Amino acid sequence: MVHKVAVIGAGPCGLTSVKACLDEGMEPTCFESSDDMGGLWKFKEVSEPNRASIYRSLTINVWKEMMCYSDYPIPADYPNYMHHSKILNYFRMYADHFKLLQYIRFQTKVKSVKQRPDFSRTGQWDVVTETRDGYEENHIFDAIICCTGHFNYPNLPLKDFPGIETFEGKYSHSWDYKGPEDMHGKRVVVIGIGNSGGDIAVEGSRVAEQMYLSTRSGAWVIRQVSDNGLPVDRFNTRFVHIMFRLLPMRFLNWLGEKKLNSMYDHVDLIVFATGYNYDFPYLPKNAIYKSGHRIGLYKHVFPPILEQPTLAIVGFIHSDGAIMPQAEMQARFVTRVFKGEEFPIKENLKTEIAKNYVVSKLTPLQVDFVEHMDDLAKDIGVQPNLLWLFLTDFPLFKKVLWGPVTAYQYRLMGPGKWEGARKAIFTQYDRINPAPVSHLAPPLILRVSK
Repeated sequence: MVHKVAVIGAGPCGLTSVKACLDEGMEPTCFESSDDMGGLWKFKEVSEPNRASIYRSLTINVWKEMMCYSDYPIPADYPNYMHHSKILNYFRMYADHFKLLQYIRFQTKVKSVKQRPDFSRTGQWDVVTETRDGYEENHIFDAIICCTGHFNYPNLPLKDFPGIETFEGKYSHSWDYKGPEDMHGKRVVVIGIGNSGGDIAVEGSRVAEQMYLSTRSGAWVIRQVSDNGLPVDRFNTRFVHIMFRLLPMRFLNWLGEKKLNSMYDHVDLIVFATGYNYDFPYLPKNAIYKSGHRIGLYKHVFPPILEQPTLAIVGFIHSDGAIMPQAEMQARFVTRVFKGEEFPIKENLKTEIAKNYVVSKLTPLQVDFVEHMDDLAKDIGVQPNLLWLFLTDFPLFKKVLWGPVTAYQYRLMGPGKWEGARKAIFTQYDRINPAPVSHLAPPLILRVSK
């Protein structure tokens, strides 16, 4: 049986991995090379080499009820879509509540991980670490969980821009971006229409003389606020997931595009101003699709349709998010494997993913959220049994079927069952917060042992 586990990285995945190890009776040691937890969500005014970097106004694009850990709801007074300072503070509260800090060794870098000479018999690993003072230490672990993230290195393809050597202006990657201060009164072009590109173009358009957005891809613009001012994530339900499997994709595309165009007509507002040709479907691919290469005047097109609905509930612009439930479920699955349980491995997973999502080195690997979570949950015995709920707890059955697929559903039964899961599901709409701009006041910071 696995006893000692090395967890590399104290970001959202590392934190929940430490907790999963403790839940399974293992001895985790988490090595974090920086001086704090949070990974991507630890903001610094100056970007550091080999570390993820975020900008000052960054706000997550996932509703708090859909992104929180399964047995620790985000406080009710936190906004629906949280500023990075709130997310980091949530991690601090999570680590403090489950007493995880004592298992984290800050400012300790993992230099190497190698199989031991007797690995075929013991399955153990040699791990070499180095402290900030240069002190090296050798360790032996029974298992390794690598939680180092995938946003650490900026991709700046200068070779693709002929003439960049003689360009007299300033250019940089969004990894270096902290705020629009350097854009005042300037003509600016943002290359790329991902979440970060959209954020920066909107924010920069407030101060720049003129803001352009260059992209090889068109994009369906999806806002965070749906009908009645409720989070759009609430439509991610089991019932909707079932309908996606039963109804023709052509009909689902028509329905989705009609809904998006009811918010703002993509043809009138975007095609007319930019020249984009919306000849690609909304589904099944992700939010960014291949289309013609165009440069559009961004300042006068996107800010009104992106800013106004969003500012009403978060005070800033939305951007890249991380869904903690997926990281948590993977950690729970892995620690069960460590205990010797055997689960079937899905063959040709990447081929399946490619059928529904763009697979490239430019985009993170994506999976169907509900299907992915249910697959892992089924293997470890925590998938909610709809038939059993229908027969024994009909009010809860309705919440699980018709409500958003929040992580609390995977704490209702089986290993790791949490007695508070049912209540968390019934009160998840009570925690919806209109989030006035005042939420940007300095958050409560818990002291971190180093």
